[in-house]
Amino acid sequence: MDFQVGDEILELRDRLKAFMDEHILPREAELYEALDREVGPGVAYPQALVEIRARAREQGLWNLFMPGDEYGAGLNNWQYAVLCEEMGRSPGVAPMAFNCGAPDTGNMEILAEHGSDGQKARWLTPLLEGETRSCFSMTEPDTSGSDPTGLAASAELDGDEWVINGRKWYSTGANGAELSIAMVITESEGNPYARASMICVPIDNPGFKLVRPISVMGHSAGPGHWEVLFEDCRVPGENLLGVRGAGFLIAQDRLGPGRIHHCMRAIGTAERALEMMCLRAADREAFGGPLSDKQFVQDFIALSRMEIDQARLLTMNAAWKMDTVGKRAARQEISMIKVVAANMVMNVLDRAIQVHGGLGVSDDTPLASMWRFSRMLKLVDGADEVHKMVIARRETGRQLKKREAAGENAG
Repeated sequence: MDFQVGDEILELRDRLKAFMDEHILPREAELYEALDREVGPGVAYPQALVEIRARAREQGLWNLFMPGDEYGAGLNNWQYAVLCEEMGRSPGVAPMAFNCGAPDTGNMEILAEHGSDGQKARWLTPLLEGETRSCFSMTEPDTSGSDPTGLAASAELDGDEWVINGRKWYSTGANGAELSIAMVITESEGNPYARASMICVPIDNPGFKLVRPISVMGHSAGPGHWEVLFEDCRVPGENLLGVRGAGFLIAQDRLGPGRIHHCMRAIGTAERALEMMCLRAADREAFGGPLSDKQFVQDFIALSRMEIDQARLLTMNAAWKMDTVGKRAARQEISMIKVVAANMVMNVLDRAIQVHGGLGVSDDTPLASMWRFSRMLKLVDGADEVHKMVIARRETGRQLKKREAAGENAG
């Protein structure tokens, strides 16, 4: 395997980094405040971010995540991963600036892969153009998020319309969005993994209700994480995304690349935290010398450097395998990086906060907000425990097959 991305991608990375250094990082706190203050129904982005997004698009730093060159920059997963890491240095703002923020990325990917021509014209094109935002409604408050075969929200076909009923929460970005892609049960019987479908629901539909923003570690403003209600929500039958009963398959198409994105952004977040930790340790004096001379701080720094590099190599390997043999063959690697990167970034952030002392838990540095943002990674796109379970099952199965093959060869 070869993770050298070539001069063209490195030049693109340098342009993206320069853009962030000039337009995003110096205004990061201002942009966070603007997102909280200005976003609402009919307002997808605050004005300051709209201007930055227009500049990014002019400079060709737009829709970099889309595979192939029909809709995006024509990058594969491991090429985009290099850029995604840079965006992770400001995980709550930078991806939005380049039209590469979740959940829009996943929604655009499945609309491009599974959407009809009409769905692409109505929803994919405005999302690609940066005119709108979307949300994804799958998780429910009353059923286990780790076992989506238990989903309760349902849709029934009444003539040529779907009638959707159910309650969802953690519909991230619902405030200010124009589209919800809802995963709901459409088949009353059969294989539990073939009972759900995805349906496109305009948020201005009278049967779609924004119930409340969920306060996540004290934050509930901006695009938010919302509880939403589908109450006799009627949409045309043509709003079905892909094949009826294929919701789980489409979800996997959505989640595979998304996990690469999350992991590489986590690595970028960790790199920034490590930089801040090193500089704080070098500048701060205590007990007769700089903190950087203290063995426990050196241990923090060394462990962080090793853990970041290990996570990056594992993630790049998963991205490379997705590109060369496909998402299904890379399932084990994708599960592994999801656990490794989510825990790595929390470890590095925790050490950086500790070295900063009281300053680290304040909002005078970005460390606290990065910690709050990153903690969700141990839950979203599959909880750590679920990924560990499937990793162990696959590994056990692999070892049993090896033993069986050895026995047959011996015979």
